[in-house]
Amino acid sequence: MKIYCSGIGGIGLSAYASHMRAAGHAVWGSDRAQSPTTRALEEQGIHVMFNQDGSGPPEDIDLFVYSEAIPPDAPERREAEKRGIRMLSYFRALGELTAGTNLIAVCGTHGKSSTTAMAAKVLMDAGKDPNVVVGTKMRELGGRNWRRGKTDLWVVEACEYRRSFHHLSPRIILLTNADGDHFDVFRSVAEYTQAFVEFLRKLPPSGVVITHGQVPELRTLVTQAGRKLVDADTQPLTELSTPGLHMQQNAQLVLALGEMLGIPHTVIRASLRNYSGVWRRMEMKGTLSSGVTVVDDYAHHPVEIRATLKAMRDAYPDRRIVCVFQPHTHDRTLKLWKEFSLSFSDADLVIIPNVYDARPDRDSAKVSVPSLVQAIAEGSAVRCLDGISLPATETRLRKELLKNGDVLVVMGAGNVTDLATNMLQ
Repeated sequence: MKIYCSGIGGIGLSAYASHMRAAGHAVWGSDRAQSPTTRALEEQGIHVMFNQDGSGPPEDIDLFVYSEAIPPDAPERREAEKRGIRMLSYFRALGELTAGTNLIAVCGTHGKSSTTAMAAKVLMDAGKDPNVVVGTKMRELGGRNWRRGKTDLWVVEACEYRRSFHHLSPRIILLTNADGDHFDVFRSVAEYTQAFVEFLRKLPPSGVVITHGQVPELRTLVTQAGRKLVDADTQPLTELSTPGLHMQQNAQLVLALGEMLGIPHTVIRASLRNYSGVWRRMEMKGTLSSGVTVVDDYAHHPVEIRATLKAMRDAYPDRRIVCVFQPHTHDRTLKLWKEFSLSFSDADLVIIPNVYDARPDRDSAKVSVPSLVQAIAEGSAVRCLDGISLPATETRLRKELLKNGDVLVVMGAGNVTDLATNMLQ
């Protein structure tokens, strides 16, 4: 089969493209710009174009798969429709790829990538030879976000955005939490959590949901779905190389999964003890000559911010924590304004360089960065500054804001990650 992937540089679609190429299919794709991900795809023999004007898809393409970031009126989607090429969203295509397999899906507002990575590691260490699709890069996979196994066992990160996970047909679900997010497509927390209920109902009658059974809201979701709950909170907390209670809670889900699959407890715990984190999840990037530790983190929701900064405070109780936070979308920031304002109390200094316009066409209003700075300063009782831009923030960090021995936490789901890299150069 000949497949064209529009938006192939995305963390999910790139994994799908790699799986299909490894399975022997011919794969092409396009993206806005070159990146380490697109270069890795090209090394696999996938031809990637950086012109998305509609001229890219070859004439004899059998399947056109698009990222959720590619809108219906994008030139490539219009061209594929005009030519009558079969079109699928990434998750619909992933659903077809994993249909009829022994699929383990990891879902939740936060912790999906870390939990998926932990589960993949345990399954590999136990000799289960899983197929993997994860929304981050794993050391255990050689820096990749995918793995092709020789069994029908799959472990997949399942995203709720636009109800994408409804295209999957899992046999086991790991549910980390369901706090509410993506209010550009969900009108309320109730509508958001209902999407999870509907996903849990995708399980067969014999399927199970592994979740934190001591959290009433999660227990209610499973009850509403009418599926069996396995309470991960009965599992002990496990010491990890990666700090944070939230990481230990993710590991509880994986302990319960391993136990269900008959993996010896000693094997599971040994695997988890060696888990040292993944790309952009409290990732230790390096140390400056001044002794400043640089940490890169993907947190972009208030709950994630609080968990990450609490973990940093616990790990570095005697050091000053400087947090550069880039809000991810105006819409999320505005709808969770109060929650964001209260999330930074474990930092000593917070800098907001800008707001990342992931979906600029869908934002109904724009965030005033000075107003957000003031809200955080008042709500979290912390010094907060308007960084003006990423370059300006980097300059101020180097010249005046960082002190010897600080911990610099670069945080957000957008291009703020470049700042963490630049600081070490």
